[in-house]
Amino acid sequence: MKLLERLCLTPAIPGREERIRELILKETKGLFDETHVDAMGSLVGVRKPRMPRKARADKKPATRSNSAPTRIMLAAHMDQIGFMVRHIESSGFVRIAPTGGFDPRNLFARLVTICTDHGDLPGVLNPGVKPVHIASEEDKKKTPELNDFVIDLGLSADQVKDKVQIGDMVVLQAPFVRIGKTIVSQCLDNRVASWIAIEALRKTPHHACEIHCAFTVQEEVGLRGAGTAAYAIKPDIGIAIDTTLAVDTPGVSDDQRVTKLGDGAGITLMDASMISDLSVARHFESLAKKHKIKHQRSVLPRGGTDAGAMQRAGGGARVFTLSCPTRYIHTVTEMVHEDDLHACRDVLAAYLADVG
Repeated sequence: MKLLERLCLTPAIPGREERIRELILKETKGLFDETHVDAMGSLVGVRKPRMPRKARADKKPATRSNSAPTRIMLAAHMDQIGFMVRHIESSGFVRIAPTGGFDPRNLFARLVTICTDHGDLPGVLNPGVKPVHIASEEDKKKTPELNDFVIDLGLSADQVKDKVQIGDMVVLQAPFVRIGKTIVSQCLDNRVASWIAIEALRKTPHHACEIHCAFTVQEEVGLRGAGTAAYAIKPDIGIAIDTTLAVDTPGVSDDQRVTKLGDGAGITLMDASMISDLSVARHFESLAKKHKIKHQRSVLPRGGTDAGAMQRAGGGARVFTLSCPTRYIHTVTEMVHEDDLHACRDVLAAYLADVG
């Protein structure tokens, strides 16, 4: 879990993925035959078919034509929801603009980090409202909007203006901890996907397909990086790796839970951005049954993944989303079960070794 911890604690909002990209480059050294960064900033690692010596004579690579192996694109977005500095008040308080979807109810009294050219600055995020001691009953009923929140850096106005610029990256700050058999951290959405992709490839020394693993940018603001990467890669099959809702918690009916924590990898058949190719979904499901890997089917009524962008790029592709069940998504206490992480890794590795 040390790799996942490093991934989760590295700031990277949409359009500011440089730090996480450098970390992934370092962690995947030697894993790919070649790597490159595309114009939008997505990191793409390519692995040509790798067959064991004995099998080369007996098994031909999976093909999409008479000469080319089947091209698989894995998409794991690197960005996390966060903010950019949009205004610095004369008093030194910092106003922010969201990059990704937040529920303001989860933002009260949070520690944040502003990543500047002069270093990272800790701050406190709160809405500009009266504290409970002096708030009227009417005040207490109001839910602040995102525009009401400000960051207090504990510095003078001159110091703030000297260090902070419009457009600086802001991320919520929270630890990476184990609770029971779960991992709790900020931005497990979607650093778990990078972890799953990396660890699945480490478990797959031999494969007949050609793998293009894209650590994509700007997913949280519209699946942008996956679209441009898919246009260039032209995959036959696109597999998005992402988190999905596990709303198996009090106050939510069973029909709305989407997945259940600890029940295994999510075989996502549909979300708001795409419908998975049924043959690919069934292939994953059959391998999970064969290898006794825990799994569960899911449909996500709202929200999308990089599969939606891959499906419509260029001439299109057969797509599928492999989902890791996650409680409390888009908060700093996102929770995943270790069994589900391992199930996602294992079924992806089994697929990459079997496809063809």
